[in-house]
This record gives sequence, C-alpha cells and structure tokens, in this order.
Amino acid sequence: MPASLCHALGEYIDVLLDAVCAVDRDGHFQFLSSGAERIFGYPASEMLGRSMLDFIHPDDIPKTLAAAQAINTGQIKTDFENRYLRKDGQIVHLLWSARWSADKQQRVAVARDITRLKLAESRQHALYAISEAAFAAENLQDLYRQLLQIVQQLMPIQACVIARRTVAGSINLAYQYLPEEDTQSAAEATELCNQLLQDRGPASLPLIRKRADHNLWLGVRLISHTNVLGAMVILVSAQTAVSHHADADLLDFVAQHMAVAIERKELLARLQHSALYDELTGLPKRELFYDRCRQAMAQAQRHQCQLAICYLDLDGFKPVNDQFGHSVGDDLLQQVAQRLIQNVRQADTVARFGGDEFVILLSEVDSAEQAAVAAEKIRQSFSASFQLPSHSLTITASIGVVCAAAATLNTEPLLAMADQAMYRAKQLGGNRCIQG
Repeated sequence: MPASLCHALGEYIDVLLDAVCAVDRDGHFQFLSSGAERIFGYPASEMLGRSMLDFIHPDDIPKTLAAAQAINTGQIKTDFENRYLRKDGQIVHLLWSARWSADKQQRVAVARDITRLKLAESRQHALYAISEAAFAAENLQDLYRQLLQIVQQLMPIQACVIARRTVAGSINLAYQYLPEEDTQSAAEATELCNQLLQDRGPASLPLIRKRADHNLWLGVRLISHTNVLGAMVILVSAQTAVSHHADADLLDFVAQHMAVAIERKELLARLQHSALYDELTGLPKRELFYDRCRQAMAQAQRHQCQLAICYLDLDGFKPVNDQFGHSVGDDLLQQVAQRLIQNVRQADTVARFGGDEFVILLSEVDSAEQAAVAAEKIRQSFSASFQLPSHSLTITASIGVVCAAAATLNTEPLLAMADQAMYRAKQLGGNRCIQG
C-alpha cells in the first residue's frame, strides 16, 4: 500500500469516535488510535505495551479472556460487550468488533462507547421495575425493600436509609438497610436525612459527602411533583462508584420515580383502608366483617365448633346528638367502639355497620350459653359512664345474639336473626340481651 494512502487511512482512523486497537496473542496493546484516549481516558503512550487486563473491569475479565481465546482461534466477534475502567475512575461500557489477523499475529478490534445507551437502558429497566413494585408490593415496607433491590442493580450499596417527613413535620426513619451493629453509619445516615429534609424548597441538588474511609454518602429527597415525601441516603464504595456526580444523578433520577411509586402505594392503601374500615371509629365495615365471618366459619368447620354474632344498638343515642351536638355523639361512638374491643377476645371482631349499630363476631364458642355470657358481659360494660371532653354520659345497649353450629353456618341468615333479636330487646325496653 502506498505510503500516502497509509497516511490518509491513519488520519481517517484518528477522527473516528470509535477506538481502533491491536493487541498481541497475550492481550498486550500494540496499537491504539486517537479515539482510544477519548474512550479510555489514557494517552496511547500509557497503554501501549500493557495488558488489557490492567484496564478491564474486574468482573468482566473472565468473559473477556474467553472471547479473546475464541478470536485467537479464528472466530470473528461483532457484538461482544464488556466494561473498562477509565483513568478518571469512571466505568465505560464498550461494544467490540474483533478478529484475528494471521499475518500480523494480532487481534484487531474496534471499540464503541455505549455507556450512554447502557445508562438509558438501566434507567428504563428501573422505571419498569419501580412501576411493577408499586403494584406488587403488599405494604410499604415490602415496597421499600423492593425499591432498594432495584437501586442495588444500578450501583453497589453498602447501606441505605429512607426517612419520611410526617404531617407534623417530624422525621421518621421508615426503612433501614445497614451492616450489623454499624451505629456510625446509622447516625450519619440519620443526620444526612435531617439535613436534606430541612430544605423546604421544591427541589434540591443531590447531596454528596465523603467519609473518612473514602466511601461516599449520596443523598436525595423523594419528591413527587412538588410534594416532599422524605429522603433517601445510600453508602457506596469509592472504588466501585462510577463517579460522584454520575451516581448521584442516577440516584436522583431513580428517587423521583420512587417517590411517585410510594405516593401511589400510600394512596391505594388509604383507599383500601377507607373501603374496609370505618373512618370515625376505625372498626371494620360490613365488607370486611363478612370476610372475617367467612374465615371464622371455615375455621369453625375444621375444628367442629360454633360461632356467634351479636347485633348491638345503643339505646337513646339520637337524644344525645340532639341535646349535645354531633361532635359529642361522635366522641361517644368512638369510646363505645373502644369499650367493645376491650370486652371481647383478640380473635373476635367488632364492626360498625352505620349510625349506632355495632356487630360483634365471637369466633370459636363452645355453646349458646357461652355466647350469651359474652353478650351479657358486653352489655354490663355500659354501666360505667363515658367520660367525654365536656360531658359524662351513661348510655345502655340492646343486644341480639345468635349462635350456630358449623353445619348451619351462613352469614346473612345469622345477621338477620341477630338483628331481629336486637329489635325484640328494644321493644321490651332496651338494655338487655336476647338470643335469637
């Protein structure tokens, strides 16, 4: 080939964004184009003669050696990927096209920097994973755990703390992933969360703090739209970090979508709670009561025992509202709910069906007599007055109770029978228990 043509070809190679490399059979660099410095961060003079293993990411050395061996035997590689460590410590993802040159006894390869593409792919995968976690997680703790696993796929994490800002403005540590007995990291993470959440503005830069051991704390606020939900701080090794700011920016990107997932999960939890639990008393509503009945009935059938339902209505509740106002009436209902809970077993269920009507499921009772004793205990608990903020009130209750064996269990008929028994108690003057 004429010298002028070789010179022109060399100039063309040097303006390529890709790096053209040649290594001997053992992997020592023998030629590097100008593009190599743009990709690897080293001048060619600092790489020539050295082994490629000096620059490859340690985790990718085994597969790189296997690919090199295949190329040495004549195979052509056009889509091999691995990671190199740049001179500035950053990780660069490379796509290689390589072949063996028999006359030169060299592996000749072209490397393309696909770091941005890999970053975009990892972010996209993280978004899908975060979205899936928001729907799949059973509760917030499960969601926090899954979100941490997603971030760990993007960067190695030694410790992680998620803090939440409460309605009152205080800070609550919602989730912690810390080495055992590492009190120093726990204290540092808490302090960084406090620092992040003291800023009340709508946005803030990621926080970066180097420790004495040169590892890095990275911290970001969890912001959904303009709502600051909390903060997340992670501890990463200085040796494995891509770069301080690159890792912090990636964490900030992920945190934005984590905040949306957390907010969505909390909204779904609130909607579910509102659908199943009474807002005033916190007691189960009708739908949840029915579900508890189905569970209790299945258990009663397995154990060949009985269950009972008590239908309770307060006597003279309307005059309380008329005389003292609905706020006093609401306070009274809340205290009634607590008194009912205190006078049943933990396995039993107290529900509010509306107004001043409460229903109690007594699971696993031995007989109708035992159910009647339990109902009478509940009625007698109303003999003590209720201490309200501005009043002391005494009110009674009418209770209908029905007991059934496993073979005859059905929620609707039992409720109807207990309701009818309660009305008979009302017709007889109230303040009594009647069995249906």
